[in-house]
Amino acid sequence: MQVSVEKTSELNRKMTVSIPEEVVQEKMEARFKSLAKDIKLDGFRPGKVPVNVIKKQFGSRVRGEVAGDLIQNTYFEALQEQALMPAGQPHIHPSDKQEGLEYVAEFEVYPQISLEGMSELVISRATSSVDDTDVEAMIDKLREQKKVWNTVERAAAINDQVTINFSGMCEGENFTDGTVEDFKVEMGAKKMIAGFEDAIVGLSAGDKKSFEVIFPDDYGNQKIAGKPATFDVTLISVEESVLPEVDEEFIKAYGVENGELESFHKDVKANMEREMAMGLNSWLKKSVMDAIFDNIKITIPGALVDQEVEEMIKPYAERAKQQNMSLDQMDISRATFEEQAQRRVSLGLILGEVIKQQELKADDGKVRATVEKMARSYEQPEDVVNWYYSDASRLQEIQQMVLEDAVVEWVVSQAKVTDQTVKFDEVMSANK
Repeated sequence: MQVSVEKTSELNRKMTVSIPEEVVQEKMEARFKSLAKDIKLDGFRPGKVPVNVIKKQFGSRVRGEVAGDLIQNTYFEALQEQALMPAGQPHIHPSDKQEGLEYVAEFEVYPQISLEGMSELVISRATSSVDDTDVEAMIDKLREQKKVWNTVERAAAINDQVTINFSGMCEGENFTDGTVEDFKVEMGAKKMIAGFEDAIVGLSAGDKKSFEVIFPDDYGNQKIAGKPATFDVTLISVEESVLPEVDEEFIKAYGVENGELESFHKDVKANMEREMAMGLNSWLKKSVMDAIFDNIKITIPGALVDQEVEEMIKPYAERAKQQNMSLDQMDISRATFEEQAQRRVSLGLILGEVIKQQELKADDGKVRATVEKMARSYEQPEDVVNWYYSDASRLQEIQQMVLEDAVVEWVVSQAKVTDQTVKFDEVMSANK
């Protein structure tokens, strides 16, 4: 076997592999002998068909099979011989050579990655704390989650909840499948099309109203996206919210057995501090990833980007299939994911090089500590720990997290770090 490699661009390689005719013939002869034992042809007893007859009738097919086997086997041998690591699947095609077997494999290789620029990275590290006003704001959110709705005899206002019947028309076609009945809308939640909730403000039970809104250009239903539509609404009832008191019953509902306000504050604060610690970690990780992607430039193999795009499209393709739609109808295309795929591939390659050069590993103790920390927010922490350790794939997710943390820790140790104090809400909103 002879192998030659041509560098056609920074990452593209054209590898030509030549196999002597005698090797091809040797493999073919072995295949013919094997066929002779099993082949059945009219006029011959099983196993007694002459080899020359088999060659004449099956020669072309056998050569093709042998060629396929030789290409499959010698391709990886040739890569090892030339110390090449392809990124993605090769494009293999035969050459024009008449004697023997010769084929050309075209592929991309992984880029050379230098980590020298790590010391020049500037990384923003956030610090924060949970104060009493943060705790009170969180308790207000908990009260909001348990609010109840009471019917009132007045016009609808922002923060009320209304029950309506409605239908919608666009370009003469009803797109709500008739009339939607007993539909609840929380005013001011902005879950409806812009302008819809505003049009209901001031209506009382029994009132009817027609109004026009324009659907956003990126609306999920392409038939009505970017188009004006007319809604006919009948308001059925108006309800206002009533927040619960922070009493013993309320406190016990959140797992504080003694029902005391001071204990409740401490418990809420402890939970917030756990969430904040995770939020700060995510903040730092994002800052590190942004700095790496913006400053450590590498040439990205197109094959890896293609693979990443395909993985990112899969969930949308499944959803489109379920809805009997095409990706075009959902306004989903390769370009939608191209930039994000490039970022993922670039970071994956650079982080992989850090792990390789620094010989980083997911420490078993840190994996256990991470699982236990995550389990603390559940009623039965030990069950959660056992759940992770009972399945290798679940535990692998945690191991990957710990390994990423190790990479971040190493990068931070090399880079220039600036600390900034941020509020609790900023930390949490940054990670939504």
